[in-house]
Amino acid sequence: MTLPPKVTDRAFARLAEIAAATGRPSPLRVAVSGGGCSGFQYDIRLDAPAADDLVIARDGQMVVVDAVSLPFLAGAVIDYSDDLIGARFVVQNPNASASCGCGVSFAL
Repeated sequence: MTLPPKVTDRAFARLAEIAAATGRPSPLRVAVSGGGCSGFQYDIRLDAPAADDLVIARDGQMVVVDAVSLPFLAGAVIDYSDDLIGARFVVQNPNASASCGCGVSFAL
């Protein structure tokens, strides 16, 4: 069985801020696709859930992951970071054997 990714309180709080600013729910899609400088890359964007997505919800906020990406994100932590590099959603992935300095690309 594949462990679903976990979403931090900070990530859900940021989604709530985005929803309040836009006046509508803003589900966050976290997907994995081929490419990037390390072989795979994260695609993190606001997007409506599809019928076969895993939906992780709390307090009216949602993070969605498609079925193809789910094995790549098993046991991962989806967080929100606001540091010197900038403010962004990030993925801490225990399955990645290497990652790029940009934090978007990784290898298995």
